[in-house]
Amino acid sequence: MATATKTQARRSASLTGAAGEAAKRAARGAQKQQEADVAKTDGVKKRALNGTAPEGAGKTRAKANGAVDGVGAMPAASPEGAHGDAADAAAAPARGIESEVVRPDYWDKACADLVKRDRILKKLIPKFGPVHLMSSDDPFVTLARSVVGQQISTAAAQALWQKVEAACPKLVPQQFIKLGHEKLAACGLSKRKTEYILDLAQHFVSGALHVGKWTTMDDEDVIAELTAIRGIGRWTAEMFLIFNLARPNVLPLDDLGLIQAISVNYFSGEPVTRSEAREVAANWEPWRTVATWYMWRSLEPS
Repeated sequence: MATATKTQARRSASLTGAAGEAAKRAARGAQKQQEADVAKTDGVKKRALNGTAPEGAGKTRAKANGAVDGVGAMPAASPEGAHGDAADAAAAPARGIESEVVRPDYWDKACADLVKRDRILKKLIPKFGPVHLMSSDDPFVTLARSVVGQQISTAAAQALWQKVEAACPKLVPQQFIKLGHEKLAACGLSKRKTEYILDLAQHFVSGALHVGKWTTMDDEDVIAELTAIRGIGRWTAEMFLIFNLARPNVLPLDDLGLIQAISVNYFSGEPVTRSEAREVAANWEPWRTVATWYMWRSLEPS
């Protein structure tokens, strides 16, 4: 009987290990066995958010947000047409003529803070290392490129932008207005995208935008100004806050790459609602931009 019990235990351990390896492969290495473990209470299988469910929890979720007690050691198309995967979607609005890799001054402090209280980020931050944000100093170019790249692949967006750049080498609003509908359309832009870019240029030229004050304005105030422009939705405005203004606490819930990453890293790949994503991200404040960046990176093939 004792031998049989030992044999069953070994078989159980082997099966558990195999299941864990399968889960790690499905999550692309983003999370280890903790993501694959499923808590059981009274025979009911529950989804768990990075922790052990408290006694008497019933069907409620376990400890949320990857919180760590004590002190320890940052897709599919968006509603506006983000590019094909999370990394491309993250970088697309930021690719301008003056792009460079930047490291925001708050980044190290944010990382140190996040690894103390979120056990998922405690693993991801050391794994993916320093920030590689692409930032453009020119707000108009950043926004114009985001419009050009809507609902097309990264490669197609790059080819289209090269044609626009050849037709409008100065890449300033006045030159786009002078170029007009016909010549912009000749670059391969759709009628709607042509209208969007010309409307964007008009906003910059007319002074309707407080471009010089954006660095000191609240996030929501900048978003309100940008979304008043045709073709600029909240997702594009939030990407602008992240990549152009380097704001530290942006949570782009319309970014399907972020939602996918939260699903993989915190819910074992199960579907996640916006409310659940917001609950996870509550533990990231005031560094939600940094956590979002590492969520995007976690989806990259290992």
